[in-house]
Amino acid sequence: MAEKVWQVEKIKHCDHVGHEVEIENEVVYPAEHLPDQPARILAHRCSNALECNMLDKPTCALCGTNPDLDPV
Repeated sequence: MAEKVWQVEKIKHCDHVGHEVEIENEVVYPAEHLPDQPARILAHRCSNALECNMLDKPTCALCGTNPDLDPV
């Protein structure tokens, strides 16, 4: 069975919130009987997305509120 995990891609300083955040990727590893298949990235997220969505102005694409700003 395939396995889904969230892995930290990088840690960076976010100017919007004023501290470091983790940019994470949802990675799917293939089942054991398909060992030659590479892992696939399904989604990206920010570790501070919930707090950013509570603010009054749009933040970035990783929070889902501003598709024009991609911090990666």
